[in-house]
Amino acid sequence: MSGDAWISETTPYLAPRKPGQSDAWTDEAARRGRRGGQRLLQAGEVDAPDAVRAALRLSVSERVIVRRRLILLDDQPVELADSYYPVTIAAGTPLAEPGKVPGGAVTLLKELGYTGAEVVEDVSAALATIEEREHLSLPAGSAVLHLLRLTRTADGTPMEASLMTMPAGRHLTYRLGKQGA
Repeated sequence: MSGDAWISETTPYLAPRKPGQSDAWTDEAARRGRRGGQRLLQAGEVDAPDAVRAALRLSVSERVIVRRRLILLDDQPVELADSYYPVTIAAGTPLAEPGKVPGGAVTLLKELGYTGAEVVEDVSAALATIEEREHLSLPAGSAVLHLLRLTRTADGTPMEASLMTMPAGRHLTYRLGKQGA
């Protein structure tokens, strides 16, 4: 998406989907006359990266369920999106299995009794790892943006930590509050 004016809002990605409704990324891309998609790279139980462990307030011995996806725009990779869930929330659910989650993760989490009420996003930059360069088709020496989004329930329970990796040419704009007519 480098070079494109692309302003994205977080809210649609946190709202449960209605039956038959496509995912938020597909909808967002379609509004711009583009084709959004994703490919599931991994699903299952793993050790959490340090930043995710801290965000989810987990001990070193606690593992997480990950859903790792390659986000596509017009069939081209634009982002790696890794969503992590505490095992106590996601073990034994479709989140832990390869395959599409009907209605998406947010919808399933709501059905399980977990609704996001607070979101904190942290953005940092780094040089792309070899794996990030391979997935995102970046040359050696490329920089990437890492966006860590933590979602908590109304009582403060951390329910999901998503780590998104995108080329540094991306422009992130945040909108807060209701948009006018």
